[in-house]
Amino acid sequence: MAATLGLFALGLLLLALGGDSAVKGVSGLAQRLGMRPFVAGVLLLALATSLPELVVNLRAVSIGQGHLALGNAVGSTLANLGLTLGLAALAAPLLLRARLLLPQLAMLVAAAVAMVALGLDGHIGRPDGLALVVAYVLVLAFVLRRSTLEARQVQEGIAAYAATRTGLGLNLLRLAIALALLWFGARWVVAAALELGQAWGLTPLLAGLLPVAIGTTLPEIAAAVAAARRGQGDMVAGHVFGSSLCNLLLVVGGAAAVRPLALPASFVRLELPALLALALLALPMLGGDRRLSRGEGGVLAAVFAAWVVLELVLL
Repeated sequence: MAATLGLFALGLLLLALGGDSAVKGVSGLAQRLGMRPFVAGVLLLALATSLPELVVNLRAVSIGQGHLALGNAVGSTLANLGLTLGLAALAAPLLLRARLLLPQLAMLVAAAVAMVALGLDGHIGRPDGLALVVAYVLVLAFVLRRSTLEARQVQEGIAAYAATRTGLGLNLLRLAIALALLWFGARWVVAAALELGQAWGLTPLLAGLLPVAIGTTLPEIAAAVAAARRGQGDMVAGHVFGSSLCNLLLVVGGAAAVRPLALPASFVRLELPALLALALLALPMLGGDRRLSRGEGGVLAAVFAAWVVLELVLL
């Protein structure tokens, strides 16, 4: 058991390091090829923090563990809304200056509703998966178009987030290192998660929902808390909403497009409604004054903790 836990922790560390290296490499190469730092920053906010979940899920699907991939994608979204957003607000109240963020949150609610609707018949088929992927492409196009309307101060903050050296050799090396770290990290996390699930009496779905999802979200939580303390509420919310949309539309949709996903009845009755409830809870909190207070962050974190306890009680 100790060896499996160690392998799981090491895999998570490699995923975090690999994701960071990949983000810097892609951003540096994109800017070297002429992409504006602001546009690179918008894309990174939309995609970067979902990279560990994405490679873990690709690995899981490739070995026939679609339920683990599904659990990780939905569990990571729950952890983003409950833990990342909630704990960041507990560290320091979040003020959202970017006008793009509330439409993103509304689209996240719509994505959660779509997941619930698609899951009512007990499976997400290839056409459903392709539809989710197309929806993500449309969301990304909307985000890029809408982001050009942001105030100069907001655009400068996003551009600063993407700032990195643009040397060709350096960024190719960053990507090579990232591929190696993500490859081994995903293999070790998936293998260890399946072993831990068997030892703890968890199905692959629950292994993805709980230890894998929470584990892959930990680096994002740490970064969000640090950003909140620096007054960077836009960065925190941008990561949470961008990562959650990527998880629900691109990750789940891509997995289903490769191999249709059968949904257990319990997943339709508990996990998907919990996801929708957290998204709906965050919407009015931020929709009025565009601020998330410490108290509201505590509510999000408490709801997430209650969901985890309920999952463990119902094992």
